[in-house]
Amino acid sequence: MTAVERAQALDTFIESAGWSNAQRQPLQADASFRRYIRLAHSHPNKRAMVMDAPPPQEDVQPFIKVARHLTGMGFSAPVIMQDDVDQGFLLLEDLGDDTFTNLLAQGEDEFHLYQAAIDTLASLHQHPNCNDIKVPAYDEKELQNEANLFIDWYFPQVNGVLSSTAQKKSYTKAWSQVFSALPKLADTLVLRDFHVDNLMLLDRGAPANCGLLDFQDALMGSPAYDVTSLLEDARRDINPEFRQKMLDRYFEQHANINQHDFLQWYRVLSAQRHMKIIGIFTRLYLRDKKTNYLHHLARVIQLLENHLQHEQLAPVANWLKSECPNYKNIPATLRPKR
Repeated sequence: MTAVERAQALDTFIESAGWSNAQRQPLQADASFRRYIRLAHSHPNKRAMVMDAPPPQEDVQPFIKVARHLTGMGFSAPVIMQDDVDQGFLLLEDLGDDTFTNLLAQGEDEFHLYQAAIDTLASLHQHPNCNDIKVPAYDEKELQNEANLFIDWYFPQVNGVLSSTAQKKSYTKAWSQVFSALPKLADTLVLRDFHVDNLMLLDRGAPANCGLLDFQDALMGSPAYDVTSLLEDARRDINPEFRQKMLDRYFEQHANINQHDFLQWYRVLSAQRHMKIIGIFTRLYLRDKKTNYLHHLARVIQLLENHLQHEQLAPVANWLKSECPNYKNIPATLRPKR
């Protein structure tokens, strides 16, 4: 479908939904192929959001499935008012502009926002219907595939050459040793992109006061993943003492979870996620020419380094020392131009 045909299809969808006379305000694009357009009627004062997720790059069905599951449990995902699955259009409830990112920039109390997010995760993980949805497993294979983004994209920039078959094999073995040593921990629904850009403060009672925006890639896996996504944020600095307070609050709100086992998962998934993100940010620049993520590389590398000091991550730390000792030194090819 050409750009002109896509625009015509969007017009048809908006008209069929009864919003043909609405003003349109495109929102800033993210790292995916999706884009969002705010629709506004001045008389009466109504707003809605259109998700434009062009196939085959995007599929709106997972978003619909997870959104309805979340709202059915009392959480604040956008209500889906109309859909065209075949063409990748959704008409959504507009939850507003109060993302945590915007509110923090305006001076909103950090504790208040993160408390709402942590309480939402604790409520979700304990909800009796949380796992009553069929989504893929966040298993070792998927975790390894994500960790491979580091060796596939960042490693060649640091070492100047692609990784060898032997290096890939030893990298996989290192991560396998780490994953296989993890204790058993009951799975839960993992939203995967649970961070300040995708959370909103709403004037609703808890846990519905935390709006959820990005969850179409949800999987069934460790409850530690979304907690680390929130508290080990690639995009902003978080004070270690504050991070610990939020972890303590999660345990207070989720008293039945085994804290020792959870923290083992937290450390490993933090390191895994940081290596994945380093690879993703590198790919976004080299393949997609998106430079704004390069500014976060130094932070993510430091967050990774913090966890590599722990004995649990020794196999991965030793692999880096042997095969990619300069990984902390961001190569010139990935340094943002000032």
